[in-house]
Amino acid sequence: MRIINPIYVNNIVVKRALLIILLVILADQAIKFYIKTHFTYQEQVPMFGDSEWAYLHFTENNGMAFGMEFEGDYGKLFLSIFRIIAVIAIGWYLYDLVKKNAHKGLISAIALVFAGALGNIIDSCFYGMIFSESTVWEVARLFPPEGGYAGFLHGRVVDMFYFPIIDGTFPSWFPIWGGEPFTFFSPVFNLADSSITAGVLLIIIFQRRYFPKNEEPATIQPAPNDGSLQTDTQQKSGVVPNPETSESNNIPPLNG
Repeated sequence: MRIINPIYVNNIVVKRALLIILLVILADQAIKFYIKTHFTYQEQVPMFGDSEWAYLHFTENNGMAFGMEFEGDYGKLFLSIFRIIAVIAIGWYLYDLVKKNAHKGLISAIALVFAGALGNIIDSCFYGMIFSESTVWEVARLFPPEGGYAGFLHGRVVDMFYFPIIDGTFPSWFPIWGGEPFTFFSPVFNLADSSITAGVLLIIIFQRRYFPKNEEPATIQPAPNDGSLQTDTQQKSGVVPNPETSESNNIPPLNG
């Protein structure tokens, strides 16, 4: 029988988590660099021939995943600092999971969330310093002589994936939005957002596997009426000690 060293298994889990983080960040940043240096702002091209449901659509936002944002410079600064704190907390949690030999699937899922959050933080921290402004007329330049379009922590997150799979109109009887057009799926997102979403979905789908409940040990309980003891196993099997037999076995012999 082959005995696997727990340290060896733990090293494999760590390497897998680091590989996930590295691949996600490299792919995310490579796509963003390409879009930033080849697309004008709000430029859109089909991803597959003449497809009308999948586009590369260049846009930027100051905020969170899928284009949500806080307005103003202070809102942007607050959000950037909040995300840095969140990334540190996720990284610490990931390190703690590895130390405790948690389920390898959970470690991989948290690694996906960490990588996605870190990918967007890179945009917020540095893109304003290394890129010129993207406009509808001009593509951004990397390391422009005049400097970037914003300072540290004030960069904008680059988004590019747009999947308007369904274009329609709400029926007239529909509350609030009746008669108005709608698009599903309308948010524009990036690979980092997808990584976060994938990690969260894995945790939700496999939560029972990742967070198993500990089984309670068998307890000894008093038998009804006679005060004798019986275990959980005896109760389930229906085997109960006979108090009369037990008492008769303990009666000393009579000396005649």
